[in-house]
Amino acid sequence: MDYDLFEQGDIQLQSGATLRDAKLAYKTYGELNADKSNAIVYPTWYSGQHYDNEWLIGEGMALDPSRYFIVIPNMFGNGLSSSPSNTPPPHDGARFPNVTMYDNVRAQHRLITERFGIERLELVTGWSMGAGQSYQWAVSYPEMVRRILPFCGAAKTSVHNIVFLEGVKAALTADAGWNNGWYREQPRVGLRAMARVYAGWGFCQQFYREKSYEREPLRYGSLEDFLVGFWEGLFIKRDANNLLAMLWTWQNADIGRTPGFGGVEEALAAIRAPAIVMPAQQDLYFPPEDSEWEVAHMPDAELRIIPGSWGHFAGGGLNPVDTKFIDNALKELLAREV
Repeated sequence: MDYDLFEQGDIQLQSGATLRDAKLAYKTYGELNADKSNAIVYPTWYSGQHYDNEWLIGEGMALDPSRYFIVIPNMFGNGLSSSPSNTPPPHDGARFPNVTMYDNVRAQHRLITERFGIERLELVTGWSMGAGQSYQWAVSYPEMVRRILPFCGAAKTSVHNIVFLEGVKAALTADAGWNNGWYREQPRVGLRAMARVYAGWGFCQQFYREKSYEREPLRYGSLEDFLVGFWEGLFIKRDANNLLAMLWTWQNADIGRTPGFGGVEEALAAIRAPAIVMPAQQDLYFPPEDSEWEVAHMPDAELRIIPGSWGHFAGGGLNPVDTKFIDNALKELLAREV
């Protein structure tokens, strides 16, 4: 096991349910300095686990473990932290309670403060749902978070994004083997169908028009090869109930539901941390215009669009050009005096 577990006991969730014997999986990179002032939190994304985030960590990069203490907490539902697949009855499988972004970040805050005694974070950053958690950190713990850089994500899931996810969910649950979440083996027909639906959204029209999947760095032999090898390969190894649990978290993401706030505009206005908000130019479900609206409601935020044709996966670490663009922005933000 290349990660640690932080056991939190029973957690009362926003939904009113209780997550029993909650466990938060995490991995750290680098060393915490003497005054505990070099910590960065870098949450995971939909279906991702900590090792899927490692592409943005390395010597000479912004997230350099020789300089910073980087903590990657795994989201609830991702198969490592408490999830439908690893929670004992009666809250296993389809009975796993609904967990919000707020619940995730509150558990991460306990990890950071109780296990490590950290009172200040130099940065919170993340891709997709990790971006959503970055916003949530800044709203929930403004006195602690010095900077945020959310990329290819949102403070509140848009209606259009919710509809996209309804298509993903419908494809997965149409498999008769899903059996309302009480399957004996993974509903592989549904998982493959889900992957095919997702394939039309994760990358943009230009990416497919130019057959970028056939070129470096992907180098698939054909469209079908890409759909099977990349997309089906991504989801077929996941647990269906885990995917559905995280999908609920995604659909219901909204920093405006943070206790004490009256909506997303009020929550955005309360973010004190300097921010660079980085949507991808052709992201089909976190489009730049949504990020532009968010930045307009934040007191100290800059919109910086990731150019190119990789759509949402501009933030996925697959394209070196996009990785460098994100890394350069992180370096700039970390160098700012705040």
